[in-house]
Amino acid sequence: MSQVNQINPQEPLKNNTPQKNNSIIYWVVILILLAGCIYLFMSKNQMAQQNATEMQQKKQSFDSLSTEQASLKADFDAASVRIDQLVSENTRLDSALQNSKDEMSKLQGKIRSILNKRNATQSELAQAKEMIANLNDKSKEYEARIAELEKQNAILTGENKVLTHERDSTVTENIAIKQLASVLHASNIRLEAKKLKKNGKEKETSRARKADVLRVTFDIDENRIAESGTKLLHLRIIAPDGSTLNSAANGSGMITTAKGDHLSYTLSKSISLTQNQKVAGLTADWNQNGDYAKGVYKIEIYHDGYNIGGGEVTLK
Repeated sequence: MSQVNQINPQEPLKNNTPQKNNSIIYWVVILILLAGCIYLFMSKNQMAQQNATEMQQKKQSFDSLSTEQASLKADFDAASVRIDQLVSENTRLDSALQNSKDEMSKLQGKIRSILNKRNATQSELAQAKEMIANLNDKSKEYEARIAELEKQNAILTGENKVLTHERDSTVTENIAIKQLASVLHASNIRLEAKKLKKNGKEKETSRARKADVLRVTFDIDENRIAESGTKLLHLRIIAPDGSTLNSAANGSGMITTAKGDHLSYTLSKSISLTQNQKVAGLTADWNQNGDYAKGVYKIEIYHDGYNIGGGEVTLK
């Protein structure tokens, strides 16, 4: 009884120490877990940002390639349009132009196959760009060759025009010579005054008051150029006062001479001509209403506007 168990006041403190240590451990673990979560969150966020950056870079690269591809396609289309225009305007190609055309066609095919790709690479686009530059160079060479050919053609055209003019002049001259050579020639031309008797007979007279008819007698010489057929002659009988005897009722009219002069004629006469044969004894009569004046009467015969002969008679 005398030994009483005494309680040490420090013992409760010893019993609380493990509990305190456990709390520290818990907090340490929590901090570690929290730090791990923060690290994982930050790592994940950093990876997401990195992925987003990479995606943006890829998109920018793709957009850049697409833009470059579209630009190259526009350049290619412009070059192709120019080439098509040059080819269509020059359908007649020489061998050099034809070879250039074939080369450009092959080059266009290669360029088109690259530009039509959806995912053309930078290397392929660089190759297409180089080929387009080459295509433009060939187009310029092609155009220069066309200009050279056009210049040569202009020179040839000018020479041809000169030759054509000379030829046409020669042909025209030959036609004129032939036409002139085919003009008939009259000979043995006589102008006689005739008095008509009541019995129908005729008598030559030199008296103006007795003359009833003026008769023209002539021959047409042989002509080796004039073609056979009917030929029309015009006869002018010129009175002593210089006027042309004419009457519309008796078949008189107007002619234009080879010199362009307009003359009245007295009579017209159609004759039948055989090439290279003479026509002899042709006659044409003029019977006017009224008396003939005294003096010299002249006769002119025209064929195709040319004066082919003449004569005269004097009536007293």
